[in-house]
Amino acid sequence: MKIAFLFPGQGSQFVGMGKDIVDIYPQAKQVFEEAREALGFDLERLCFEGPEKELGLTINTQPAILATSVAIWRVLQQAGIQPDFVAGHSLGEYSALVASQALSFEDAIKLVRARAQFMQEAVAEGSGAMAAVLGLSEEKIVNLLHSLHIEDQVFIANLNCPGQIVIAGKKEPVEQFQAQAQDIGARCILLDVSVPSHCPLMNSAGKRLEERLCSVQINQPQIPLITNVDAKILTEQREVLPSLVRQISTVLRWEESMRILIKEGVELFVEVGPGKVLSNLLRRIDRQAKSLSAGDRAGLQQVLNLLC
Repeated sequence: MKIAFLFPGQGSQFVGMGKDIVDIYPQAKQVFEEAREALGFDLERLCFEGPEKELGLTINTQPAILATSVAIWRVLQQAGIQPDFVAGHSLGEYSALVASQALSFEDAIKLVRARAQFMQEAVAEGSGAMAAVLGLSEEKIVNLLHSLHIEDQVFIANLNCPGQIVIAGKKEPVEQFQAQAQDIGARCILLDVSVPSHCPLMNSAGKRLEERLCSVQINQPQIPLITNVDAKILTEQREVLPSLVRQISTVLRWEESMRILIKEGVELFVEVGPGKVLSNLLRRIDRQAKSLSAGDRAGLQQVLNLLC
């Protein structure tokens, strides 16, 4: 049976995530000890106790989700469960690269902390926005942006699943799009984020990230990874750095990525990290696809019982 591990991105966080797993698996707790040493503060306390507002800051959210995802992956890894493919949604691609052994956890958590800082500093606070658009095709969104003359200010950011596309850009034009989309019968929901990810407003963040990536050891991936930016199978070390740089300011092709894994014969998708966002998206992409979430103790035990 072919297996794919899917690693969630920003938006899956919640106070208490991973605690019930860390409480019983020493290898999971070790991840948070490594995170404390790498970052210089108690990420475990922030994940388990909050406060929610502090956990929700991009600069904290990104390393927190990475650490929680890697902690759960370490339990699966030490149980001998090896996926055939890995993929991560946005930030989750760093967790996937750790699982594929292309990045060390120490380097990855420092990278995502820096990435979050670069993203936050690329756009003035309160001037950017993202919104989920439900009920409009990619073509109709492009046409609406063109008719509003805001195609250079608002961009398609995430192609998540049929009927759900995320846009990102400057706040006022995003709100203008939202009002017009709702007038023609679509739903457009502003997201509670402080950074307009996966659009050209992040170009400066990408340049800063590239400089940081050049100082990091990137290894040959030991497990094929499906990239966000191209929705293709990545197997070569030289492809990792440019893919991560482009990812920060380019549309995220999640639906296409999942369809590639289905075409490759993946029979079981395991969401490795907090929440069930990716499992829910997968059901909308292909109702026949089988997925499990290992985001809490019960879900992790279900995966272990099935695969060990």
